[in-house]
Parts: sequence; C-alpha cells; structure tokens
Amino acid sequence: MPRWLPRALVLALALVGVFQLGSWAFHQLTGLLVNILIAFFLALAIEPAVSWMASRGLRRGLATALVFFAVIIVSAGFVTLLGSMLAGQIIKIVEDFPNYLDSVINWINAHFHTELRRVDVQEGLLKSDWLRNYVQNSATGVLDVSAQVLGGLFQLLTITLFSFYFAADGPRLRRALCSVLPPAKQAEVLRAWEIAVIKTGGYLYSRGLMALISGIAHYILLEILDVPYAPVLAVWVGLVSQFIPTIGTYLAGALPMLIAFTVDPWYALWVLIFVVVYQQFENYVLQPKLTAKTVDIHPAVAFGSVIAGTALLGAVGALIAIPAVATLQAFLGAYVKRYDVTDDPRVHGHRERGRGMFARARELWIRPPEEPGRKPPEGTGGSGGSGGGAE
Repeated sequence: MPRWLPRALVLALALVGVFQLGSWAFHQLTGLLVNILIAFFLALAIEPAVSWMASRGLRRGLATALVFFAVIIVSAGFVTLLGSMLAGQIIKIVEDFPNYLDSVINWINAHFHTELRRVDVQEGLLKSDWLRNYVQNSATGVLDVSAQVLGGLFQLLTITLFSFYFAADGPRLRRALCSVLPPAKQAEVLRAWEIAVIKTGGYLYSRGLMALISGIAHYILLEILDVPYAPVLAVWVGLVSQFIPTIGTYLAGALPMLIAFTVDPWYALWVLIFVVVYQQFENYVLQPKLTAKTVDIHPAVAFGSVIAGTALLGAVGALIAIPAVATLQAFLGAYVKRYDVTDDPRVHGHRERGRGMFARARELWIRPPEEPGRKPPEGTGGSGGSGGGAE
C-alpha cells in the first residue's frame, strides 16, 4: 500500500464529513439567514431617513429608534383599525345571516317550486357530518395556530433587532468590512452599498407614494358609494396592492368588494371595475413616471425577478427581488462598455420603405428585358477603366 493512500482516505472522509456538517448547519440556519436578509434590506430602506437625521446632529441610534417607533405606531394603528372593521363586519354578517338565509330560501322556493324552510335548513346544517368534522379539526388545530403565531412574533422580533443594528451601526459595519479588503476593493464595496441604499430606499418611497395615491383614489370611490369603513379600506388597498407583488392588487380589491357587497351587490361590481381600470392607469401612466429615477428596470425584468425570487425564497424573495435586481443592474452597468447606435430605421423597428416582397416582385415584373450585346450603364457595377482592358 502506498504511504499516501491512508492519508488521502482520511482527508477524503474528513472533507465528506465537513460537507455533510455544513449542509446540515445551512439547512438548520436557513430561517435565520432569511431573517438577516430581510433585516438588511429593511436597514437599507430606512438608511436615507436615518442618515438625514444624523446629518442634522442626531445620533444614529436615536434616529433609528425614532424611525422604528414611527413605523410601529403606524402599523399598530392600521392593524387596530382593520381588526375593528373586520370584527364589526363579521358581527353584522352573523346578525343578518337569518335574513340572508330567508331571502335565499324564498328565491329558491319561487324559482324551483320547493317548500324549504329555514328551520329545516338550520337543523340539517347543525346535524351534518361536515360541521362536526370541521369543529373537531378546528379544536385540534388551536395549538398549531398558537405555535405559528408565537413563531411569527419571534421572527418579527428577530428581524426588527437585526435591522435596527444594521441601520444604527451602518458606518461601523462598513468600516469593519472594508478593513479586510484592499483599497481598490473597498471603493467597489462602498459603491455597491451606496447603490443598494439608493435603489432600495427609492423602491420603498416610490411604492409608498403610489400607495398614498391609490388609497386616496379608492377612498373617494368608497365614499361616493357610501361603503362603511372607507378610510381603513382605502389604506388596505393602497398598502397591499403596492407591497405584495403580482397578486397584491387582487388581494387588495377582494376586501372592499366583499364589504360593498353587504351594502349592495351592484356596488361590488363598481368596485371591481374601478380596481381594474385604476390598475391599468397605474401600470402604464403612474408607475413609469414615479419609478423612472429610482428603480429603472424593464417591466418584463421586474416580473421575471419576482417569479425567480418567489421560487427561491417564497414571499420574502418576491418582496426583495425588484430592489435586488435594480441594485445589481445599476452596479454592473458601470462595467458594460456602450457604443453609439447607428441611425438605421431598423433600430427603431421600421423597415426600408418600398423594399418588401411585393415591391421586389413589381420591380422584376416591370424591368425591361436586356438586349444582347448591350453594355450596362456606367456606375452600375460594369468593368471600369483600368480593369476593363482589352483581352
């Protein structure tokens, strides 16, 4: 046996063990790494506000605490108003359920000539196996729901703490990172960091402005239709439609439609039409103007990045995909050499006029036949002075 073979076997087994240990640790820490990634992008989003207050003489820790306090106050107020609205609407629906059931039964009896009664329907529903199984499953799932709520609160606390440290100690973190890099690499890292701050903050603030405009527009509609809780519903539509990519518009419009349906079914149809029309106005008019200087990426690239982010990290990837791709695009744009584009009509999507298939067929049809022995005119490709010598 060669002397190096036992050492090679031990080294190979050690490498396999380290790989397995690293893979196990990575899978165990995936949740923590995702929370740190979310916290980092949140810190980048509030960095402009924190830096602005720090430049006015306020300490970064206090400035970060003020920003977080404002966000917590606004979020708590919104959740409280939305919860009270939903509780009120649920109570109203439960109180009016007998009237809804009577109207449905009367409609069925009138159109299908049946003799249904509300008492029979209620007794059949209460004695059904479906209701019994649903109650049993709900009772056994209370512990699971409680565990999920506690896990969500712990995850929220983790993200908040990490984002606070990233924002408050941003300069110290940058100095620590740059201290292990050569000067040329330090400039690149600081440039990438600054681009990430600009793109992430710009994405957040442009989305916030569009959420404000969307909320005002939907509030006016809901007030005209006299839908209850119009301010809370308008805030709901603005936030959900802007900060949940791709399907946020449909999720945001579902709740106002449901509340409007309790007032008048036709109101729900009007809300649906308004949501669809406003979405088109936002996509083609409002969003390009507001995001042209902050997150300037093509809509197809943005849609593809959202799909890729969702496939990689789920809802978290969908939220951070657009600012991440915008940052990467802006950073790599400095290393792409660009040239002046030729002034060709085909660049603008126009073909040369008169040179289509029918035009070429027409030229061949009307071209006169060439006489035998006739010399071609000058300048049409015939033999020239020095090249047309005698044989």
